[in-house]
Amino acid sequence: MRLFEMAVAIDQQHHGFKPFSRSQRCKLQSFGHLDYNNILELNQTTILAFQADNIHRSFSTPCLPLTGVEDLNPPHPRIEIVRGSGAPVHALVVEVAVAMASGIQPIPLPSGLGGAYVFHNQNGNNIAVAKPVDEEPFALNNPEGLQSTNHQMLGQPSLKRPIRIGETGIRELAAYLLDHGGFSGVPPTALVKFCHATFSDSSATVKLASLQRFVGHGFDAGELGPSLFSVDSVHKIGILDIRLMNLDRHAGNMLVMKHDHNSFVNGNAAADLVPIDHGFCLPEWLDDPYFEWLHWPQASIPFSESELEYISKLDPFKDADILRSEVPSLRESSIRVLIVCTVFLKQAAVAGLCLADIGQMMTREFCRGEESSSELENICLKLKTNINNENGKEQDEKETNCGISGISFGDMNKGEWELFLENFDKFVIGVFEDNKCKN
Repeated sequence: MRLFEMAVAIDQQHHGFKPFSRSQRCKLQSFGHLDYNNILELNQTTILAFQADNIHRSFSTPCLPLTGVEDLNPPHPRIEIVRGSGAPVHALVVEVAVAMASGIQPIPLPSGLGGAYVFHNQNGNNIAVAKPVDEEPFALNNPEGLQSTNHQMLGQPSLKRPIRIGETGIRELAAYLLDHGGFSGVPPTALVKFCHATFSDSSATVKLASLQRFVGHGFDAGELGPSLFSVDSVHKIGILDIRLMNLDRHAGNMLVMKHDHNSFVNGNAAADLVPIDHGFCLPEWLDDPYFEWLHWPQASIPFSESELEYISKLDPFKDADILRSEVPSLRESSIRVLIVCTVFLKQAAVAGLCLADIGQMMTREFCRGEESSSELENICLKLKTNINNENGKEQDEKETNCGISGISFGDMNKGEWELFLENFDKFVIGVFEDNKCKN
C-alpha cells in the first residue's frame, strides 16, 4: 500500500506534536468564524461554501496535505476540524488523517437510519465513526432509503420533529462538550470536513460530518439483561439524558465495555456502559423523551454522594454559554430546553428524588391509545400561560396539546424568559415537596 507523504499540525500548545513552519505541503484551515446555518442554506449536498479561498486559516486544524505542487496532482483525501477542540479531539483527527493518508477507506456500518462509517488504522483496529450531515434520516443523500418524499431541505423537521434535518451532528458535539470531566463517558467528538473521502455518495467532494472516537465494546445494552449493569454507569448516563432531554436513549446506543473493563460485585459482573448517538438530544421544544433505563432497577436507587455533588455543581447558564460559543449554530430554543431540564434535575436531586422519579416526571403517559402531557410539560405550560396572560399575549394553540407540538421557549423575549425561570425554580420546589408529602 503506497503511503502519501503527510504532515500533521496541532495547535501551538504542543499536544504531543512539534510545531513546524507553513509550507506548500499542508494548508491548514479553521472555520471558527463560519455560520453553520448559512452553510446549510447555501448547499445541502456538498456544502461547497467550505471551499472559499478567504476562510481564515490557522495552525489549529490537523489535515492531510497535498504532495508537491498541489495544482498538478490529483486531490488526496483530507480531514479538517470545523468545530471541536482539546487534546483528545486533535488526537482523534490525527489518527483518522493518518489512516486516510495510508489509503484506508471508511467502511459503511450496516445498522442505523443514517449514513455511518467506521475508520480503522493500519493495524486494522477501529478508531472512529463518521456520520455525514447530508446522509442523516430524510436528508438528500441518506443511504438507507430514508430520503424525504416531499423534497425537504436541510433545516426542516426530521425523524424527530424538534430536531431538524442536518442538525444531529452539532448535537453529538454538544453532548461531548457538556459531559464535564467525562463524567458520563461520552467519547471525544468533533464536527469535521472531509474532502475527497469515499462515502456512499461518490459525487460529493466535500462532506460535513460528526466524528466520534470508536468505543471498543463486547455488546450493546440490548444484548444483556440490565441487572448486569453497574448502578454508577446507569446513573451517569441518566443524569446526562435528563440534562439534554434525550429523545432517543435506547439499548442500542449504550455500549457494554469489554470484560477487562468490568468490575465484579458479589460474584456478578457489573458492566460499565458508554453512551453514544446523541443526535436526538437538545430538542427545540419540550417533547417526549425516551429513556431505556427508566424502569431498570438501578434507576430507583438513590443518587450517591459523588453524583449529588456533581449535580449540585452543574451550572446551566455556564453550559448555555459554552454552547453559544462552541456550537453557535445550535438554536437558542434548544439551549433554553437545556437550562430548564438542568434546573429541574438540580431541584429534584435536592428534594431527594431518584433517577426513575425524575425521568417519569419528564415522560408523557399513554392511556387507551391517547397521549397526555408530562408533569414537566404541565408545569411549564402553566407558568408560560400565566406570563402570557399578564402580558396580554395569546397562547399558541399547538402548546395546548403537547401530543402535537410541545412547549417551546424560543418565542419568549428576554424579560419573559427571565421571569419564567424565576417562577419555574420556585414552582418545582413546591411540586417536589408536595410529592414527598404524598409518599
